[in-house]
Amino acid sequence: MPAIITNKFRIHNQEQFVESFSESASNVYYLGIGRPQAYATATRPDSRTDNAGSDSAPLTPVDSIGDEFYHFDDMLAAKKVATSDISIVIPRRNWATGTVYDYYRHDYGNRVTGGTSTQTANSGATSLFDATFYVMSSTFNVYKCLDNNSGANSTVEPTGTSSSILTTGDGYKWKYMYTLSATQQSNFLSTDFMAVATNSTVSSAAVDGAVNIVKIKTAGSGGTNGTHTGVPIRGDGSSGVATVTVSGGAVTAVTVTTPGTGYTFAYIKNADIVTAGATSLSGSELDVIIEPKGGHGKDAVKELGGFFVMMNTNFEAGETSNSGDFTTANDFRRVSLMRDIFSGGSAASANTLRGTKAVLVTSPSGTFTADEEINQATTGAVGKVVEWDSANNILYYIQTRFNDEGCDANGNLTAFSGTNTITGQSSSASATPSSSSTTVDSIVFTSGYNAGEIDADTGDVMYVENRSPITRAADQTENVKLIIEF
Repeated sequence: MPAIITNKFRIHNQEQFVESFSESASNVYYLGIGRPQAYATATRPDSRTDNAGSDSAPLTPVDSIGDEFYHFDDMLAAKKVATSDISIVIPRRNWATGTVYDYYRHDYGNRVTGGTSTQTANSGATSLFDATFYVMSSTFNVYKCLDNNSGANSTVEPTGTSSSILTTGDGYKWKYMYTLSATQQSNFLSTDFMAVATNSTVSSAAVDGAVNIVKIKTAGSGGTNGTHTGVPIRGDGSSGVATVTVSGGAVTAVTVTTPGTGYTFAYIKNADIVTAGATSLSGSELDVIIEPKGGHGKDAVKELGGFFVMMNTNFEAGETSNSGDFTTANDFRRVSLMRDIFSGGSAASANTLRGTKAVLVTSPSGTFTADEEINQATTGAVGKVVEWDSANNILYYIQTRFNDEGCDANGNLTAFSGTNTITGQSSSASATPSSSSTTVDSIVFTSGYNAGEIDADTGDVMYVENRSPITRAADQTENVKLIIEF
């Protein structure tokens, strides 16, 4: 049975997601980074293998129950996403001279009257939100194109913030929608997306059901040349009036002189043009363009297709809230969005969380190196080094659920424990775990061990992205802009 999920459903889902950050019983979201180890074929304890691709060509993540567990194994750190870190966005379209822009129509994708073809934009788009019907100017003003002068090139950049329709010298008609603020430009403007927001002045000036644009579908013939005024716009609205120009016996231009109000459908009758003075005109057919609910500019998010949300998060070296949760001693290859995870047995709320395990050691010999395998022969525990803090004698590590990355020879995931010697397999470094329960560098150790600040397998993993290695440094900040489409 033919059916669709409408664009309003997409808007609804976006609104619910955005609201979930700030409502009274809000969700808590964290953006995490992980996977310090290189992509490679790994063996699971059940002897199956997982091919994760390579560092130069990581594979697309799999949306499976199993993988949701695995993402916690090599989590390095996570940062809380604040309400100020999110924005509704739309695809970015910079105005450029010499471009034919689509114009707003209410009926893209509908059957064209009298045939079996569908109404398409100049670009070939068959839906409004696939059409290139809005632009951002060089001054970060956003305009909706209402008329493209019969498919002509746009050569005059729209300017100004008037609530009235702007006609440029190239024959285009534009509607100013809003201007990106300095914060939006800094935080929510990327190569492909830009923030969208409703301008209150534009919104309050919008007229519900007004008619401003009429397009000529069929020009007709035999009409009396001249400018014929007072042609009524008929439909379910009121007071709409147009002026129709006839030249060479055909309709060549239609100008709306009184937009009227309340139209959800409208048309101009050939007979009314005849009555207005075109006498023998026949066969003309005009398309009256119906504006969105509330009028152009009433709700920029709905009108421009705000089905996307951008999260803008900075991962800074040595995040201060938890004494260097975000290590710069290793790279990362995965970004994850998590909802309502736990830390220390209760709902996480800290600004940053460290995902790696840590062990406080005594009498270290040699230097552990990042990404090398470490073993504890007595227990059979296996891990991978994330960072060696020689100043505080803290060894940070991860343990995955794969034979060659975290499990012992029998396929068991065994925790490092006790004062049993830990040995690096490539560096030959070794150290004895401390038996002390103490706090070092803001990390609380119980009998020498700390399990990290992210409780594994809690909450929901909402998004996963595999990337080529991103190398960290103490003097750099990684800015991650995550786009979610609804």
